[in-house]
Amino acid sequence: MNLASEAGVATKICRMGARVRWGHPEFARLGIDPCRLALEGDPGTAEAFSFLVLGDSGSGRRRRHSPQRKVAEQLLAHGADASFLLHTGDVVYLVGSSEQYPENFIRPYREWIEGGDDWRGLRYDQLLFRVPFLPVLGNHDYYDLPFPLGLLSGLTALPRRLLGSWIDSDVGWHGSFVGQAWANAFIDVLAAVPEAQLAGHLERTRSATVQGRRCLLYRPGAFTRLPHRYYAARWAGVDVFALDSNTFNEPLSPQASAEVDDPALLQSRRHDLAARRSSLLRSLADPWSADDDDDLLDDRLAEAEQLEEDIRDIDKRLASGAAARAGQSPALDQEQLDWFVEALVSSWHDPAVRGRLLVLHHPPVVTEASKWNQGQTLAVRHHLRIALDRVAAALGEQHGGRPLLDLAIAGHAHCLEVLRVGPTGHGDAGIPWLICGGSGYSLRRQRPEGPVLREGPPSAVRELARSSLFLGRSGHGSALCRSYSAVRVDVEAGTPFRLSVTPLVAERTQGRWRSHRLPSFAP
Repeated sequence: MNLASEAGVATKICRMGARVRWGHPEFARLGIDPCRLALEGDPGTAEAFSFLVLGDSGSGRRRRHSPQRKVAEQLLAHGADASFLLHTGDVVYLVGSSEQYPENFIRPYREWIEGGDDWRGLRYDQLLFRVPFLPVLGNHDYYDLPFPLGLLSGLTALPRRLLGSWIDSDVGWHGSFVGQAWANAFIDVLAAVPEAQLAGHLERTRSATVQGRRCLLYRPGAFTRLPHRYYAARWAGVDVFALDSNTFNEPLSPQASAEVDDPALLQSRRHDLAARRSSLLRSLADPWSADDDDDLLDDRLAEAEQLEEDIRDIDKRLASGAAARAGQSPALDQEQLDWFVEALVSSWHDPAVRGRLLVLHHPPVVTEASKWNQGQTLAVRHHLRIALDRVAAALGEQHGGRPLLDLAIAGHAHCLEVLRVGPTGHGDAGIPWLICGGSGYSLRRQRPEGPVLREGPPSAVRELARSSLFLGRSGHGSALCRSYSAVRVDVEAGTPFRLSVTPLVAERTQGRWRSHRLPSFAP
């Protein structure tokens, strides 16, 4: 049995759509853009500003220290004047449950939440942020707990805590209910609004106007909700596009992929991974063998989580292959990708826009050892490239050789990494990528193959992207270093559009913490 279960793409789209009453005729009647967000206080002019980025942060129980809180303190120290915060997903671990929000989200980020001084009294579904907090959905935010495991977890919670067991995997009785907890925490859930009151609610909350259409107004300290699981926002002439990559990350069919998956080899690898996971979980479940070292606990839980993710990716690749043999294509959220293409083209046609940012959970390029060649990584790369090719075709020479995105931001890989895509001949060419997924949970190493990613058949291999910075897990033994991180991004005033990145690092080595920031640089 997997430690978590995950709904299919169609179910995710349907459940999240129902929560925002996707396609309800009131939106058309009132002229509302269902995916546009206006941030109160937007200066509307090309002035300088900064914002913060964090991701994959939602770790909970630590007996002596909290990496997530150390990173949050770095953000507070270096980003007090930030205009907004971007979160690249996996807000809480391990299964996106509402039970995990008080300890795994509200407590570490209490300074950004109204009433955070008394964080224990806050309800996760009634949060008001003091600064715009703009997250995307991570895979863990969608995860659920299989009923037998949820029942076992709930029944054994007290003895596990009393014994200090290593198998305290930070789960309760249930999971996310297909992203419901995340939606209740961050989205304006219209399903809770009675039909007779819907029009009035929309008129009150969709009171801003962008490009001639009404949209939701995000008001810090008063109304801090998002319109949908994917959305667009603007600040000081910079457009931010937030995508839900969980609905276009299904591994490609063999016909669409350069990689040919041998089902027998995948099954054999899955068997080996499952055996390693079972052995590890048995060792963690033995209270008499438990070490009281939080760092060792982090190492072992990180290994267990990585094995789980590797197994899940193989399962998705096997399912994709089986679907292809049955004449079916992998599930794909084409509606979202079409929206992104249209929104990005519109942004390029708008003279008021000077820069464009993208944020999503799954990175299309990354050199972190466990994610760089996953089927989900390759699928996101494939679908984003097609979308960006469509944008490039629609714009022609209008973008003047400038990358279609000034900065793209992702998480999922548990590290901080900066890469730039090379001259691929596609719409993704030249785009700088910031991978910010090392803000609190199970850091990973860079792959031994090194910082250069390549693609293409053996006879025509070319450079895809090159990494210029990687922070995560490094060293061994007494020299082992864990570099947890977040990022401050500073945007210069005026045009041409320029920005700089400042990594904020909370480093743990030899049982001690050291917080610092790296020199700023242009990605």
